[in-house]
Amino acid sequence: MKNNYYYERDLNNTQKTANFIQDLPDFCFEYFLELENYTSSLTRMNYAVDLRIFFDFICRFKFGNKPNDITFDHMEKITSTDITSFLSYLSYYTFRGKNYKNNELGKARKLASIRKLFKWLFNKDKIKFDVASKVETPKRHNKPIIRLEVDEVAKLLDQVESAEGMTKSQQKFNQHTQKRDLAMISLFLSTGIRVSECVGLNVEDFDFEYNAFKITRKGGNQAILYFPEETRNALLDWLDERETKPIPEDNHAMFLSLQNRRISVRAVENLVKKYAKIVSPLKNISPHKLRSTFGTNLYRETSDIYIVADVLGHTDVNITKRHYAAISEDRRKNVANIIKLRK
Repeated sequence: MKNNYYYERDLNNTQKTANFIQDLPDFCFEYFLELENYTSSLTRMNYAVDLRIFFDFICRFKFGNKPNDITFDHMEKITSTDITSFLSYLSYYTFRGKNYKNNELGKARKLASIRKLFKWLFNKDKIKFDVASKVETPKRHNKPIIRLEVDEVAKLLDQVESAEGMTKSQQKFNQHTQKRDLAMISLFLSTGIRVSECVGLNVEDFDFEYNAFKITRKGGNQAILYFPEETRNALLDWLDERETKPIPEDNHAMFLSLQNRRISVRAVENLVKKYAKIVSPLKNISPHKLRSTFGTNLYRETSDIYIVADVLGHTDVNITKRHYAAISEDRRKNVANIIKLRK
């Protein structure tokens, strides 16, 4: 199967979800069965993870039993105060011997998972009241958007090409990965794709006659994006090197590890961090921050938030506004030049 990355990813998520469901109340099997009709495998897995933590809390601090023993009668005894207490508990908690903590975003996601289940139970007439709908979502504090400035983008690309400032071992490693890394980072910076979208790319997804490529978005939808000439050159240089490697015929991955297998998300995150730390040591740059960099630069050039949302694959423009709200900083700077105290 040529495009097996997404198949294997979905299979892995589905298997994990099935294992997690075994630690949930029995009625959750029917719930997740219905979720398959309109959610992705990753979404279902995240729901299962969140519900495991919730029912572990409820059983430990309210009922004193096991999640598998939870019935509809138990669900009707859960109050909005119980759910609010759970959100407070999430600040610092222990699950299966390991310590965790959640910020407002993590709490909001887990509350959304709980609401989803309670709404389903209520609509199916399994419970009389939907108490989860009464719990307010934790207020999210806007974090500063971390991104690279224009000069830092140029320095990052130069860093990949030169390997200056690296240790000797890093420089030796860079000799084997320089063309691949430059192609990937150029693609991130010029198209704003997600790291999972990059990892899932195959060679046949690219059309160099039109400088276009096809990606699979979150949820499985496909889109065609376009890249500039500089990125085209970097990609072609990498493809020339790729052809010299002993790659199995069934491996169509665009970007490979040193073992000539499809590169992993973690490996891409690590290599971006490695180069960016030298260029901008005070910023924790990840592939997602490169996506933010692209989005901000695109908005500066077009002043059209809808174009940015479309290219980034956001289904709701408000998501785009939230992630790239830092561009309003430029507007505030411009205001300082408009106001004149003395004429």
